Amino acid sequence: MAKKLFIQTYGCQMNVHDSARMADVLAPLGYAPTATVEDADLVILNTCHIREKAAEKVYSELGRLRRLKPGGARGPTIAVAGCVAQAEGEEILRRAPHVDLVVGPQTYHRLPHMLAEVASRAGAAIDTDFPADSKFDALPAPHAAGPSAFLTVQEGCDKFCAFCVVPYTRGAEVSRRAAAVIAEARILVEGGVREITLLGQNVNAYHGAEAGLAGLIRALAEIDGLARIRYTTSHPRDMSDDLIRVHAEVEKLMPWLHLPVQSGSDSVLRLMNRRHDAATYRRIVERLRGARPDIALSSDFIVGHPGETEDDFRATLALVEEIGFAQAYSFKYSPRPGTPAAEMDDQVPEPVKAERLARVQALVATQQSEFNRGFIDRIVPVLFDRPGRMAGQLGGRSPHMQAVHVDAAGEAAAHIGAIVPVRIVAAHAISLAGRIEPAASGTARAASA
Repeated sequence: MAKKLFIQTYGCQMNVHDSARMADVLAPLGYAPTATVEDADLVILNTCHIREKAAEKVYSELGRLRRLKPGGARGPTIAVAGCVAQAEGEEILRRAPHVDLVVGPQTYHRLPHMLAEVASRAGAAIDTDFPADSKFDALPAPHAAGPSAFLTVQEGCDKFCAFCVVPYTRGAEVSRRAAAVIAEARILVEGGVREITLLGQNVNAYHGAEAGLAGLIRALAEIDGLARIRYTTSHPRDMSDDLIRVHAEVEKLMPWLHLPVQSGSDSVLRLMNRRHDAATYRRIVERLRGARPDIALSSDFIVGHPGETEDDFRATLALVEEIGFAQAYSFKYSPRPGTPAAEMDDQVPEPVKAERLARVQALVATQQSEFNRGFIDRIVPVLFDRPGRMAGQLGGRSPHMQAVHVDAAGEAAAHIGAIVPVRIVAAHAISLAGRIEPAASGTARAASA
C-alpha cells in the first residue's frame, strides 16, 4: 500500500518548486500525495522566513498537528523544511518535540536517508548544513505536472539587504551548470511543458553559462516545443546590457519582468543596503521599455523600513506614479532576527506603516486595473494550464502574466496545454475574462501537436 504524503507550502515560488522536488525525492519510497493531513503518513511543512512572525506561525501550525499524535502515539512522521527550519534548527525540536525531522532548503535531497535514520532509532533527525556538493546532482529527474513548470537555476544571495534573512537561510549565491539546466528543461518539454519559469533568489546573477542568464535564455529558446520562457526574481544591480538585449531578441522570452525596487527614496535604499538608487532603477526601466516596448513590470515595495520618513514614502509613491506597474507586492517592514535593520534606530510605528501600506496598495491596484482594462477587445495568446472554478471553464496566463478565464464547455480537454487566441471581454482587479476565438479549436490542436 502506498504511503501518503502531505506537504504544506509557505512563501515564494522557490518553495513551491522545492515542495514538488521533495515529492519527487520521496516517490521512490512509495509516497503518494494526499490533500488531507489526517490521511498522511508523512507531513512536511515547507516554510518561509520572510514575512512577519513567520516562525511563530509555524509553531502554531505544529501545535495543531500535535493532535495527530495523541498521548505520544507514533502517528505520522512530521517534518519541518525550508527557511524557518534553517533559521530555527534545534529550537524547533525543543519547542515541538513531536517533530521528527528538521531539514534545511539545501539538504532536502537527504530526506530518504533522514527518514531511515528516524525509523531506525528513537529521536529526531536534523540537517541544516550548507553542503559543498550540489543537491541538484542528487535529485531525480523532474516530471511535468502540467504545461507550465518552474526550473531552479540559481539559489542563495550575496546582496545582504539590511531587512532580509535570505542570505542566512539560503546561503551564498550558487548557479547550476547550464548543461544540467538545459537537460532538465528538455525533460520537462518532452513531458508536455510549454512554459518554463527560471527561478533564483537573484536569478539574473546566474553565472552557470558563459554569457550568464542571457546566454542560458538564448540556449533554452532553441528547444523545440518550448514556447515561453520567464525568469524571477531579479535584482536591479544584475540587469546587464546583454540581459536587456535578450528581451528584444528572444521572442520566447515573455514581456513581463518582476524587478523589485523596494523604495523610491535614495536615503532608504542606502539604509536597506540595496546598492542602487532610484535613478538607476528608472534608467533600467527606460532601457527595458526601449528593448521591448510592451513589457509589463512588477515590483516589490517595503514600507516603513527603519528611518523612512513621510518624504521618503512620498518618493516611493512618485516612483510608482512615474513608472506604472502591471502588478506589485507591497509589505510593511517587519524585523527579522539577526538582520541589521532589526537593530536600527528610528523604527517606524505600526499605525504609520499600516497607513503607508494602504496608500501604496491603492495606487498599485489602480495601475493594475488600468493595465488590465487596456486589454479589453484585444486578442491575446493564452496558455491554458488548468480547469477553472466553474464547470466548463478554463484558466491560463497571458504573455503578461495575467490570469485569464474563459468558458470552454465541451472543448476544455482540447485546450489544456495549448496556446489559444482569446478575445478579452472583461477586466477585473487581478484577472481577465475572455472568449476563445472561433478558429481556435484548430489552433489548439496544432499548438498541441
